[in-house]
Amino acid sequence: MSETVNSVEVFTLTLPRDVPYLGAARPGEEPNAKGYLVRKGNRTVYPTFDRSILVRIETTGGTIGWGETYGLVAPGAVGELINDLLADFTIGRDPSDPAAIYDDLYDLMRVRGYTGGFYVDALAAIDIALWDIAGKLAQESVASLLGGRKHETIPAYISGLPEDTTEKRVALAQSWQARGFNAFKFAAPVADDGPVAEIAALRAGLGPDAQIAADMHWNQTADEAIELIEGMAAHGLWFAEAPVRTEDIAGLEKVSKATKTPTAVGEEWRTHFDMQHRVERCDIAIVQPEMGHKGITNFVRIGELAHAHGIAVIPHATIGSGIFLAASIQASSALEATTFHEFQHSIFEPNRRLLKGDMDCQNGAYVPPTGHGLGVELSEEAIALLKPL
Repeated sequence: MSETVNSVEVFTLTLPRDVPYLGAARPGEEPNAKGYLVRKGNRTVYPTFDRSILVRIETTGGTIGWGETYGLVAPGAVGELINDLLADFTIGRDPSDPAAIYDDLYDLMRVRGYTGGFYVDALAAIDIALWDIAGKLAQESVASLLGGRKHETIPAYISGLPEDTTEKRVALAQSWQARGFNAFKFAAPVADDGPVAEIAALRAGLGPDAQIAADMHWNQTADEAIELIEGMAAHGLWFAEAPVRTEDIAGLEKVSKATKTPTAVGEEWRTHFDMQHRVERCDIAIVQPEMGHKGITNFVRIGELAHAHGIAVIPHATIGSGIFLAASIQASSALEATTFHEFQHSIFEPNRRLLKGDMDCQNGAYVPPTGHGLGVELSEEAIALLKPL
């Protein structure tokens, strides 16, 4: 008799940061009592610490799988969705077919409009854990379950330059260039002298061959985005990420068709349905699936849809213990359309102690983890930090 799911447990994992994500808080961005601050450049809330949600699933045979999703704010919402609803409908299922379980869980709330947000984040964590178990039971990696690696290594770009001046950000980029990385992305909301001045300084410091992208953080109207992109394009802009608000599909269509710079979108999407709504209208050049929001099942569906439309896949790098990053690297290595993967160096490097395994990012590329399932396990230190939800 095959193993079935016996238990589903949910935890938070919280880690302090010396500097908040995207760099030091600017004037007017002081954290509140919960440690949340709002970036004026994109009006979005961020914690002053790292926090993610871990899901531990164990089978009747004792096989354990780990999943992960975002817990940046209101982690109890995701925990309650799993504990009160999703866990009971996962227990007793055969984990060898994670996609079937994902679709059943998604349909539970379809008629109530829960096609995104915390609900699908909760599904993503369960989905990743089930794929981890499926690989362990088959004694194969997740990439093998998905048809095998198409890429033995994945080129990585340095994302975010969390320093408080342009000069320091250029110096930080140069330090990574010296370590074998020649692709970079800066965050427009914290480019204090403006995105055009930021890319001009980076271009001068990194030379003509470096690839430099801008994350525009969904913060412009279509006309504002077009003007900014044209200004940055004069300095060799690699791609423009999230140029307009995610709800503004008409604006995305206008920007993507009005500029020659490749448009990159999709970090915040939850399912391939989100992509279908946009790909029919917009000239999307790059799709950026985020494993922590999508899970392996929808991540792969988006990657396959991108391949069918001739769109490159450059996944958004996940922020957490590394479990959903390992899932992202496993799935990315199995997708034909993958060309790069984001490298959140300010999180990966200090948090690498939380994982056991050989996943790494060096000399400009990710090395996918070997081993069965995700190919990584939480370290004893990480397990000691878990708090039940």
